[in-house]
Amino acid sequence: QGSELSGWAMGRWTYEGIDLNHNFADLNTALWDAEDNDLVPHEFPNHYIPIPEYYTFANATVAPETRAVIDWMQRYPFVLSANLHGGELVVTYPFDMTRTYWKAQELTPTADDGVFRWLATVYATSNLAMASEERRLCHYDDFIRVGNIINGANWHTVPGSMNDFSYLHTNCFEITVELSCDKFPHASELPAEWENNRESLLLYMEQVHRGIKGVVRDRDTEQGIANAIISVDGINHDVRT
Repeated sequence: QGSELSGWAMGRWTYEGIDLNHNFADLNTALWDAEDNDLVPHEFPNHYIPIPEYYTFANATVAPETRAVIDWMQRYPFVLSANLHGGELVVTYPFDMTRTYWKAQELTPTADDGVFRWLATVYATSNLAMASEERRLCHYDDFIRVGNIINGANWHTVPGSMNDFSYLHTNCFEITVELSCDKFPHASELPAEWENNRESLLLYMEQVHRGIKGVVRDRDTEQGIANAIISVDGINHDVRT
């Protein structure tokens, strides 16, 4: 079809007809309902939110790829992640789903909004295509004026995204990188695309070294404590060792 001429959903659906980008369990709604009823965190957790029972049924519309990724997340305690998309030049960060269910766009920050904005900015400012003074708009959204980063829900709502699921079900902070205006660049363009993203990928991975590190130990025995919950004043999202 030529450069930039294919539709946004081209190549998006699995053989079973499932859009993997919207296929993870919606944990947002359960959290927000609990917050509205003052149940968090004493009666409902603000992290490690359990997967709802309906999502685990054999007849649930969950792709095997999605189940495999969830199993992978549960086996390895990732703390930083990114998923790579095409069709725009922007970095988005959670939440991806609007808190007001009927709104298509709404600023919906997480409790760790400052960290997510930093992570998105690290990638966007070191990406050669995004940082170029000569870059053009991909389509009609002017992301240049906002530093090429945006809260996902403030762009367009995505219920069941991997970013929101990673944040609410595990310790992992995940962003989405829209790599290029062209969703399907030609083979001859791939070396340039790699150069555009090489340094930003490395810098992004280096961000795992930011923040508090250490081992939580029992004061008397000095033994490490697994799954210790770490709470930070003013941030309503705990993490676990």
